[in-house]
Amino acid sequence: MVVSPKKDQNDTPTKPLALEDEEKNQTPINRDEEQYLDLLRHIIANGERRTDRTKVGTLSVFGSQMRFNMRESFPLLTTKRVFFRGVAEELLWFVAGKTDAKLLQAKKVHFWDGNSTREFLDNLGHTERAVGDLGPVYGFQWRHFGAEYGTCEDDYTGKGIDQLRQVIDTIKKNPSDRRIIMSAWNPVDIPKMALPPCHCLAQFYVSQTRGELSCQLYQRSADMGLGVPFNIASYALLTHMIAHVTGLKPGDFVHTFGDTHVYLNHVDPLKEQLKRTPRPFPKLVIKRQVQDIEDFRFEDFEIVDYNPYPTIKMDMAI
Repeated sequence: MVVSPKKDQNDTPTKPLALEDEEKNQTPINRDEEQYLDLLRHIIANGERRTDRTKVGTLSVFGSQMRFNMRESFPLLTTKRVFFRGVAEELLWFVAGKTDAKLLQAKKVHFWDGNSTREFLDNLGHTERAVGDLGPVYGFQWRHFGAEYGTCEDDYTGKGIDQLRQVIDTIKKNPSDRRIIMSAWNPVDIPKMALPPCHCLAQFYVSQTRGELSCQLYQRSADMGLGVPFNIASYALLTHMIAHVTGLKPGDFVHTFGDTHVYLNHVDPLKEQLKRTPRPFPKLVIKRQVQDIEDFRFEDFEIVDYNPYPTIKMDMAI
């Protein structure tokens, strides 16, 4: 008979502190949101100080990635309240191929106000363009890539390449295709845009064994304090919508960044946010069966069990 040697009391393996805290509090630790907070800490502590287009200045690192599991929850950050209605209305505006900021303003969504004023457009040389006309930005590229842009009032039906429709059709007909890609980066149109796309390329991946749809986004420029929380929710929602109309379940959202930065005027507000412990993510409910991606309305979405901390005000760098 082999007798195991007696273990000294000090040899007893200890549990990770995070696991001990989770057991003690009986509240699951939101590790998906923790990776966002860890990236903020890293940038504030180690980021390179850089000048930028807005002249505000940033702390910046290059090449980061986060992964969000969407199978049981929806990645709407909890360490500050995220304006979900604004996220959804802007996404529906993209899906409709629209480029007129006044349409969002009418719904009390003001993300694009600063980039669509007379002064801002004139400074870019778009003196002939109407206030609110952002040029061939995201929605135009998603639905009419390669078409000649005139104004936000023109009818582009049937013009250019409908990348969003191609994505959906390919998911249905050839789900193992490695080219299920939608790009907002069109070098020909960049000079015509009020703002070149920050989140510029999405690739979709179907797991046929699991019946799941995942999405990876490449974002060339990532405003971690203000923009990224909206970008996470926006592409998570887009993945849910595409999964819904293709008969799949949402899988992972992978968020890959190029220039990953914190604006200098966001450092103090973000330090306040970093004092907060993430709460569990909410769930997203799609309340009716929708067959076509263009038929979604804001009223089709319900966020359940969202319990965020209060909003933290941060000014947008324009």
